[in-house]
Amino acid sequence: MLTATTYIRPYKVVAGKGAVQTMEERFGYGLNPKKLGALSSYLCDPATAPAEFLLVKSQYQAETGRAVERGALFFQIRQAFPPGEVTAEEANQIGYETAMRWTKGKYQFFVCTHTDKGHLHNHIYFNSTAFDRSRKFHNFIGSSFALRRLSDRVCIEHDLSVIQNPKQHSKGRYLHYGQWIGEKPPSAKQRVRLAIVESLQKQPADFPAFLRLMEESGFLVKHGRGGVISFLAPGQDKPTRLRASTLGDGFDPEDIRAVIAGERPIPELPQEAPAPARRVNLIIDIQERMAQGKGPAYERWAKVYNLKQMAAALQYLRENDLMDYEALAASTEKAVERFHTLSEELRQTEAELEKTSGLMAATVDYAKTRPVFDGYKAARYSKKYLSEHEAELATYRAARATMNELLDGAKLPKMTDMKKSRQELAGKKKALYAEYRKAQADMRQAVAVKANIDHLLGVTDGRENKAQER
Repeated sequence: MLTATTYIRPYKVVAGKGAVQTMEERFGYGLNPKKLGALSSYLCDPATAPAEFLLVKSQYQAETGRAVERGALFFQIRQAFPPGEVTAEEANQIGYETAMRWTKGKYQFFVCTHTDKGHLHNHIYFNSTAFDRSRKFHNFIGSSFALRRLSDRVCIEHDLSVIQNPKQHSKGRYLHYGQWIGEKPPSAKQRVRLAIVESLQKQPADFPAFLRLMEESGFLVKHGRGGVISFLAPGQDKPTRLRASTLGDGFDPEDIRAVIAGERPIPELPQEAPAPARRVNLIIDIQERMAQGKGPAYERWAKVYNLKQMAAALQYLRENDLMDYEALAASTEKAVERFHTLSEELRQTEAELEKTSGLMAATVDYAKTRPVFDGYKAARYSKKYLSEHEAELATYRAARATMNELLDGAKLPKMTDMKKSRQELAGKKKALYAEYRKAQADMRQAVAVKANIDHLLGVTDGRENKAQER
């Protein structure tokens, strides 16, 4: 199934244009009445959003002294839904909720739901400057992944489908929302067609402007002999030539120029057959149980857990490709076992590091106080000498006792070897601790998810049943 896929993009001032003109052009595409099916906003009026966004920015500039043009002016989120699953109003509501949770209610935004394509989709525009002028939003590494997870969570809470295998991508790049058809990513040719149609819908002024829009969509434009033009998508090995014999009727360079000149309509996309729906047994079983809303297991779960927690559980199952209960149980057991294995390895490493550090310290103390002890011995253990060097002699005895205990009959290593060993152990501890923290988080999440599902499906042992009866 297709789902509310997401994509976030920052926009800066376009060369030769002011901030207002840049925003008016971008917002105009979202507010196009021929495409618009539903509209909502937060802390702004979409009709005057450019001026309202800039008002907040000018106040921010006056208070902080930072230029408005620095960084992104605003961000756009795109969110798409499968045909027939939601109405325009429902899609807009989901977009509004997604934007509110993404911005935490601190930034102005408005949501435009478009109905001009085969699937409903949202264009969400939000100001890069907080409404209270306290901060600016900066895109971060992994923002698309975080946004997609949030969008999936919102969709699950609204009982909508999500992409079962979101990691079908090339060279680490997730596909654009318009490039998903069913659960199968489109072919290279279809990806080029989708980008061409989207670029033409933005009404470029001429053919070079069209090529620039294709580059903005992530395609590398290649110019060959005789004026041949090809497009190379990220992760694609062989470029796709812009010609009708390759892409179909309406996708020849002359056809594209005719569309730009207004002499012919935008070419239609040939449809690719979607992949057959794949049943995820455990997920569907849970969804059916939740839909029934009856039975003692469901009632027990409903008293303790809420919809958002179960949505998180379903999302976890999809992301980890857990298709049945046995796989979930095995995955949880593996997470717990890995955590305990790392805990033991970390404990042993810390013990070795402590032993090495203690031996080094004792060796240094022993070397410093050994001459004092030799003097004490040469003085035939004189009481006068003892009273004058009592502290040094006590340090010597303690260091020798520590060395004997730690070495346990073994030969004392060289100081250079101990320093090297301590450095290696410290590096190992640091690396293990990072793995330990991640394993701990994974274990907690896995155990929590399994506990939620056990409550919902009634998979409990005798002790839990007695506790529930009490």
